[in-house]
Amino acid sequence: MTEIPALETAGVRKVFKAADGEVLAIDDVSLTLGAGEFVALHGASGCGKSTLLLMAGGLLSPDGGEIRVAGENPYALGPEARAAFRAEKAGFVFQQFHLVPYLGVLDNLLVSDLAGANGGGAAGRESRREKARSLLAEFNLSHRAGHVPSKLSTGEQQRVALARALMGDPRLILADEPTGNLDAENAAVILDRLSRFAADGKGAVLMVTHDERAKAAAGRSLEMREGRLV
Repeated sequence: MTEIPALETAGVRKVFKAADGEVLAIDDVSLTLGAGEFVALHGASGCGKSTLLLMAGGLLSPDGGEIRVAGENPYALGPEARAAFRAEKAGFVFQQFHLVPYLGVLDNLLVSDLAGANGGGAAGRESRREKARSLLAEFNLSHRAGHVPSKLSTGEQQRVALARALMGDPRLILADEPTGNLDAENAAVILDRLSRFAADGKGAVLMVTHDERAKAAAGRSLEMREGRLV
């Protein structure tokens, strides 16, 4: 049986409205990531990298073409079903972390539970809490479990963001400049964990980066220019 790719895009287009007309941000992009792949996406600022990442994660609807994550088109789902799909299938890591500022580290990992987005009753919630604690221990953050993000270093915040992305056992991790604000030591931690996630073979990583260290860590590197893969 043919394995379902972690990500497929087919002829994807995205057009943004501007004061002087339209801007073609993504132009006929077709891309496949199989389970186990770690792909770096690079190119000049404004070439469409982050736009493609958001579209791949179900956060920005395409204006043409089709996107499938783990074999399913998230844009064929209603808003609530799409949000649940993202929580289950995709993990996001951003350069600016996007942690909830008033929640402690442990609760940032459990934010979907706090919002009532996960079922499973008390047993399911406790299982997820144990997983969150295990991830914090893996990233050497157990002693920070009750701290809000403003009390953490930059490297600690990015480790929390990656731990949160791993909470749902995703098929796809989408990372936008995950090492852009980090020193060499913390960058190495993030890249090693992304590499191990891909090597496990259950999911894939698509990473936007300008960082030569990050490109070297990926198994495949793709360049974008003016909205197209080259």
